[in-house]
Amino acid sequence: MMELCSGAHIKYQVVYHLQWAPKYRYKIFKKESHKKDYKMVLEEAAERHEIKIMELAIMPDHVHAVVRCPASMSVSKALFYLKGASSHDFFQLHPNMRKCYRRGHLLSAGKFCRTVGDVDLETTKEYVREQAVQTTLTSF
Repeated sequence: MMELCSGAHIKYQVVYHLQWAPKYRYKIFKKESHKKDYKMVLEEAAERHEIKIMELAIMPDHVHAVVRCPASMSVSKALFYLKGASSHDFFQLHPNMRKCYRRGHLLSAGKFCRTVGDVDLETTKEYVREQAVQTTLTSF
């Protein structure tokens, strides 16, 4: 079971499964040094933006990540931070890679995201239904 995070006046659990790929689906992470460097810059970018990487798989031509985000951060903002910062920092480490990518875009615009939680949809719907029943039965 995932634990809930706490903030000022809030308890939350915001976890996403994210996926993205290099432009043209090039297999740039096939080379171990590129994979290692990308993992490092991705983890640094996540830490800078208070995103916790819970699980990470860097495949030769795409990346999967399970991340926990602050409650105030949208999934699009999390992807923006992770993809943008990691691309920039990766190009700093490997400036010659810019030659392979027109206009300096390492990653494609495409992405995949889904919410992840330790409670399934049916359980959540049942909980909400039960709250409505309990409220109407309670006498004031």
